[in-house]
Amino acid sequence: MSDYVQLTYGHVAMAAIFLCLNGAISIALGLGLAKKLAISAVRMAIQLVLVGLILKTLFDISSPWLTLAVALIMGAVAGREVLSRQETPVAGLWGYGIGTGAMVLSGGIVLIFALTLQIDADPWYSPRYALPLFGMILGNAMTGVALGLETLTRAARRERPAIEARLALGATRWEALRPFTRQALATGFMPSINAMAATGVVSLPGMMTGQILAGIAPTEAVKYQLMIMFLIAGSTGMGVLLSVLISTWRLTDTRHRLRLDRLTRST
Repeated sequence: MSDYVQLTYGHVAMAAIFLCLNGAISIALGLGLAKKLAISAVRMAIQLVLVGLILKTLFDISSPWLTLAVALIMGAVAGREVLSRQETPVAGLWGYGIGTGAMVLSGGIVLIFALTLQIDADPWYSPRYALPLFGMILGNAMTGVALGLETLTRAARRERPAIEARLALGATRWEALRPFTRQALATGFMPSINAMAATGVVSLPGMMTGQILAGIAPTEAVKYQLMIMFLIAGSTGMGVLLSVLISTWRLTDTRHRLRLDRLTRST
């Protein structure tokens, strides 16, 4: 029998008391954050309630095409977030497509692997499993890809004289940008490395905590959390690698020239 304790909206409202306290502190100290806190909280509540209703409908229908459509929408929104976190992304559709494509491709590969070979869902595309897993994978990959791309484009602008000097001395575009590509990859991998290093001792991840609160044995929750962390790290790594390498290719041409004109202008 599950020990799951059902919450009411009254319980949720009680938890918001502490958010109201933060708003009061902001007003008292003149931080100017009270309005932003209120708007963010209301926006979050509306979004989560709507998502809950949509997911309930999807779970009841269990259509592979609807599940795919929602997953693509999630990927499109994540791609927009990646683009907005870069100061000077690659111009045109490339700027949006590089991050979005890398995340959706890597996340899709990892998700299908998990659904078919690990979770063994019936049917394998069941939205009850596919969408929450894809959301966790995509959310973490989004951070890594955004950091990797921002690091690469910033280094290319800052080190332009050094890169062009290497190209003038006969280095290929891959050789000239190799130190900065490595730096971008290392930066993109870092959030996953930090998360794995701190998980368990410093923090209990959300999925594991939720399962424990729902009455699942902690030892079973640990297995699921380990699986999720490995999947997230794998997807993030592939997404960062793809996006950084494609961006490196885009920022140069077949004549081995640096093409910073393919970046958007810094605002």
